[in-house]
Amino acid sequence: MTHANQRVLITAAASGIGLAMAQAFLAAGAKVFICDVHGGALQAALAAHPGLAGMVCDVSNEQQVADFFANGMAHLGGLDILVSNAGVAGPTANVEDIALAEWRSCLAVNLDSAFLCARLAAPVMRAQGSGSIVNMSSTAGLFGFPRRAPYAAAKWAIRGLTRTLAQELGPAGVRVNCICPGSVSGERMDRVIAAEAHKTGRSEAAVRQDMTDAASLKTFITPQDIANLALFITSEAGARISGQELAVDGHTETL
Repeated sequence: MTHANQRVLITAAASGIGLAMAQAFLAAGAKVFICDVHGGALQAALAAHPGLAGMVCDVSNEQQVADFFANGMAHLGGLDILVSNAGVAGPTANVEDIALAEWRSCLAVNLDSAFLCARLAAPVMRAQGSGSIVNMSSTAGLFGFPRRAPYAAAKWAIRGLTRTLAQELGPAGVRVNCICPGSVSGERMDRVIAAEAHKTGRSEAAVRQDMTDAASLKTFITPQDIANLALFITSEAGARISGQELAVDGHTETL
């Protein structure tokens, strides 16, 4: 699948799923501009991939998102694809032990950021009569997720935002979808597993095995698996796919 000369913005793309997507779009011929809240990781990613450009941005901050879009579109010369990838795990605790500040912080990164980005991308794509937006949900947005209420709530909300945007922007030729990853291998999932083990008094190995067993394919997902789907649904091959919640999770049976 080619994305020759397509102009792509990706949030939180200095590592993990975001970086895998950035690499995939670059390899497919796209021009890619990324952001990340971690300056060191961002600089390392840019140094390792000379075709990549980007800037530091806290995607929960309205002004910083506006700056990211302004700089990104100036660098790219426009916008064809937006991937709202930013997310944080949030607290691991029963609901009565979660502070309102923790709740709001988790939703700000996981949900508000997608809204802020879509609000800026929509008029650009509407005016040109084309474009593709990919929001990152989760299998936590398909199931309840004990001890992860803010995260699950945000990921459920991403699905509603995605369907609504697909309805609003579809008449202008813009398609909007969300990806629901399962358990994705990497440092972020390692931290989630460690937090769950600490909270429940179980071993990390036992928590990891339960997550593996929860999927019919009995395996974790790789960042490249997510990147492959992102490439497809934003390509000409996926031109009639919109308003969809697409899981890449080995078929999660339960959380």
